[in-house]
Amino acid sequence: MRDDRGTDTDTDHAEHVTERGDVPGWVLVTLMTAGLVVALWAVAGPLLEGAFRQAISSVTGQG
Repeated sequence: MRDDRGTDTDTDHAEHVTERGDVPGWVLVTLMTAGLVVALWAVAGPLLEGAFRQAISSVTGQG
């Protein structure tokens, strides 16, 4: 079937259905990214806190 512009509407519909099927892939990427952030934060958090405390104490003259 063609619309007023001469494009095939059945093909357009099929492309939208295919694009919609990629949603679970984006969900997986988002969850994996969140997992990586949590893992890196767990490892680097104490190190960053120590570096921050050392920098602040050197600026303020405490310690």
